[in-house]
Amino acid sequence: MVEEWDLRYSDLSIMPIYQALVLAILQGLTEFLPVSSSAHLAMAPWLLGWKDQGLEFDVALHIGTLFSVLVYFFKDWVQILSQAAGFRTGNDIQLNKNPRLLWYLMAGSVPVAVAGLLFKDAVETTLRSPYVVGVMAIVIGLVMYAAERYSSAKRDLGEVTLTDCLFIGTAQALAIVPGTSRSGITLAAGLFRHLDRAAAARFSFLLSTPAVGAAAAKAVLDLRKHGMAEDMQAPMLIGIAVSALTGLAVIAFFLRFLRTNSIRPFVIYRIAFGAFVLALALSGR
Repeated sequence: MVEEWDLRYSDLSIMPIYQALVLAILQGLTEFLPVSSSAHLAMAPWLLGWKDQGLEFDVALHIGTLFSVLVYFFKDWVQILSQAAGFRTGNDIQLNKNPRLLWYLMAGSVPVAVAGLLFKDAVETTLRSPYVVGVMAIVIGLVMYAAERYSSAKRDLGEVTLTDCLFIGTAQALAIVPGTSRSGITLAAGLFRHLDRAAAARFSFLLSTPAVGAAAAKAVLDLRKHGMAEDMQAPMLIGIAVSALTGLAVIAFFLRFLRTNSIRPFVIYRIAFGAFVLALALSGR
């Protein structure tokens, strides 16, 4: 089972359109919900008996979800960048209160970049184990539960400090481990810093933009190095479009959901998913 999960450069000559659709929707759903996209994308081909989707399709999925977060938060980024340059644009009250947010986000992005460089080989080989995925799904689920119970949830995005960004950014570095979930661990870290759920999620998405962009850029460079099958062009275009549209819908849903609801359903799902993965691994399937 572990060996099948380690296939990153497949000999797949063409991907069926239905497979492209399923994987693109799965990426759009799990990239932004706190359930771990890497774990679900690794599990799907194995459970459904498909060949690994290959590097070229991973590129499409990363570009699609990057497009989602850039489009949804376009106005936020315009305001954040303008304020960092000394201009007052945009009417978001929380962002107006935090003109240094760009520099905080940059500082918070450093830990995941360092972690990615230091542990790149381990992430692509030994850590792509179903045992790691299952354990991390459960552990981070419990961390999310503890974070919500502990948090006073009284602070908004306008009150985010450099210390908050470094704490949440350091937590984001853990997301390089399959099964962790970037949105899950950063949401939990924001709650531990007493941000309210909506503010923690919004900050999580903003902080993810450089990391998702870097992942997409790295995938493109790797793709240029290894080459792309011509037959993959149609599946890739479908992957980009469908993952982008799905991601946009999920971001909108998740932010609305968190305004009035607990993250407990996602905690329960993570624990059940992790237990399922471990049970399959222990069964030797």
